[in-house]
Amino acid sequence: MSHLSRREFVFRSTALAGRAIVGFVALDAVMTRSASGTTVRPTALLGDGGYGPLRKAGPELELPEGFSYTVIGVEGSPMTDGNPTPGRHDGMCAFPLPNGNIRLIRNHELEDPPRVGVTIGSPNVAYDRGAAAGCTSLEIQPETREVIRDFVSLNGTFRNCAGGPTPWGSWLSCEEAFFGPESGFAEYHGYVFEVPVTREELAYTEPIIALGRFVHEAVAVDPSTGIVYQTEDHFKAGFYRFLPNEPYGPGKAGDLRAGGSLQMLGIRDRSKYDTAKRQRRGRSLPVTWVDIAEPNPLVTPAEFSAVFDQGTYGGGARFSRLEGCFYHDGAVYFVATDGGDRELGQIWEYRPSDSDDGTLTLIFESRSKGTLKRPDNICVSPRGAIVMCEDANERRQYVRGLTQDGKVFDIAAPAENDRELAGATFSPDGQTLFFNIQGNREKKHAGMTFAVWGPWERGAI
Repeated sequence: MSHLSRREFVFRSTALAGRAIVGFVALDAVMTRSASGTTVRPTALLGDGGYGPLRKAGPELELPEGFSYTVIGVEGSPMTDGNPTPGRHDGMCAFPLPNGNIRLIRNHELEDPPRVGVTIGSPNVAYDRGAAAGCTSLEIQPETREVIRDFVSLNGTFRNCAGGPTPWGSWLSCEEAFFGPESGFAEYHGYVFEVPVTREELAYTEPIIALGRFVHEAVAVDPSTGIVYQTEDHFKAGFYRFLPNEPYGPGKAGDLRAGGSLQMLGIRDRSKYDTAKRQRRGRSLPVTWVDIAEPNPLVTPAEFSAVFDQGTYGGGARFSRLEGCFYHDGAVYFVATDGGDRELGQIWEYRPSDSDDGTLTLIFESRSKGTLKRPDNICVSPRGAIVMCEDANERRQYVRGLTQDGKVFDIAAPAENDRELAGATFSPDGQTLFFNIQGNREKKHAGMTFAVWGPWERGAI
């Protein structure tokens, strides 16, 4: 196939990837319980999390009273390695460094058409010299939030959207893509790449083939087993787990390159279960897992659902656009961005079990755009609230929290509308919330990263 124009390429890739009223909205009429035994209360959905309403905190952000922020990593600004900061800031995670500083590893969801010279950083170590995306790594002083140094740490990939941290000290960066040589690239795309926290300069990185080739979004690693859970961002999406041959364990780093088995979640005795509609909050569904015989299908973009199709052929469950994914306190929480009767988003909990394959529980479904619209990246706060970045396109978007008793509250909002929020993550000490706002080339708005701090202890976060 000949090289595509940017408009054609973005249109096709978007097709593959799937693309206020403030008040009280009632939930279930009775008390229910989640799989963890936590009471799920039929309570009002919109609260303030204990922080109060948002106020203007500066030219870029609104925050609750008493909170402050600083801007780092502005698109186009020079990094210490001499490269300009790439745009399309997306998923990221903060790690502790031995010197007490913070390592922030950040995805860049760049999706330029394939061509030589488009890579960020040196093309000599790029996975694919014709692909524009990758990661940057930052070293940040925790008290001043000052960037000590920043550099490109992964390049030659395509549309790195989200990912997740590993307990052995690395970031798994996911390509939300399914392209290859037929689209003008030198290599196949649709993989997961590992960036070590200890990496101090750009280095060639091979994909982790065994984790599968599909339209990836996010990952979460269970530190008790080393199992890797993965989400797929499409209207026909699966929730996957990878059972590594060399799992993480006490005193032992996980080695995902040693191979393993990829499986897709299904609901026991309910083949091809569709989770997108008519779900009941708090109900626990028994889970089974379907083996994926060919996790690395080297097929054309028209067959992007090859892994999903294998899973559903075996009875696997369908979700609608799975995005953020995060491990916390024995469970994996993940987002179905378009899930729910009103297609405004669902939050699911998968809780593994020693005696069986675990349970799947819907812990939240949005019923109102003013409460929550299409959550994307998520993380869990030190106090157990789920922090969600909205990707709602046509309206103002928020960083919002979901309390353990089912209330949604506002954490932050950008001054400008129509800017995607992404990458929420807390510093290792829990004092700073980092998140991104994506740029807009047409409107000449630069992407950037925010560091927010304040009296978190007075509320749910």
